Amino acid sequence: MTGGAAETATPRVGVVAIGRNEGERLRVCLESARRDVDAIVYVDSGSTDDSVAMARSIGAEVVDLDTSIPFTAARARNAGFERLTKVWPDVKLVQFVDGDCEIEAGWIHAARSALVDGDWTVLCGRRRERHPDASVYNLLCDMEWDTPVGETSACGGDSLIRVDALQAVGGYREDLIAGEEPELCVRLAEQGGRILRLDAAMTLHDADMWRASQWWTRAVRAGHAAAEARTLHPGADEGRSEKDVRSAWFWAAILPAAIVVTAFVFAPLSVLLAAAIPLQILRIGLRQPRPNFSLRDNLLYAAACVIGKAPHLQGMLRFDRGRRTGKRSTLIEYKGVPR
Repeated sequence: MTGGAAETATPRVGVVAIGRNEGERLRVCLESARRDVDAIVYVDSGSTDDSVAMARSIGAEVVDLDTSIPFTAARARNAGFERLTKVWPDVKLVQFVDGDCEIEAGWIHAARSALVDGDWTVLCGRRRERHPDASVYNLLCDMEWDTPVGETSACGGDSLIRVDALQAVGGYREDLIAGEEPELCVRLAEQGGRILRLDAAMTLHDADMWRASQWWTRAVRAGHAAAEARTLHPGADEGRSEKDVRSAWFWAAILPAAIVVTAFVFAPLSVLLAAAIPLQILRIGLRQPRPNFSLRDNLLYAAACVIGKAPHLQGMLRFDRGRRTGKRSTLIEYKGVPR
């Protein structure tokens, strides 16, 4: 699965960017890619703005996805990967990036060097929010990206992957509307692949979230992904998806139901049960799961984790309903056309 030190020459890197109605964000993304590589593919998922024309003007190879087939990020990445390896067959490494991200200067060089020098299959780094102070929801995204460095079990949408390893597992699962990256990493790991997160700036992301409804919708998508992961790869990553499902059921359904029922039977017990919610927020926040942020921000993050169990459960129920009826969910999008 991996070449490691066996690489005898500096491998060529290609970039696959995906997007839909990203506007100026896409231009910044492609310009940042062009700074470090000359093999760039942009995959467009039915944009109604000038994304396609702008990408061509920058010099990117453009793939227009068939609008008669449901869009997914996985499908877009596979289409871009196929075009990249067809037009530039000498490319050995592919950097995937979302169209609302800017690749940081120096990332491609640092990641390529680490991938060549080590026995790694996937490299990812630090993704940060471009405007974390613009809204509380952007800040929560910035904190979400602040994950531990070192060997890990999964990457996100922005990552550098060996071409031969990706081909060996058949690329991304195109029917997944979310969570396609960790699902891919499970299959890569089954083939001996290893994933490394560097302590290096990788991309700047623009969540552009200003409303609670956007945050809620994004959390629904995360819940849907967790439920699907539990079905596809039960027990993977030390049973993380099973833990996510149990946690959502407890905090968003079982505990609230117990609070309501006991309120009619024995009110003091209801108050005691209700106290578990702020206590859980304090427990998470004081543990400071994101040590690079202040205690205030960690308490905010903890509150979002607990409150977010409700939209997570909504997404899980949506997945379960689709599985029972045979009607798969369509994309769950929290971000519309940029303002």
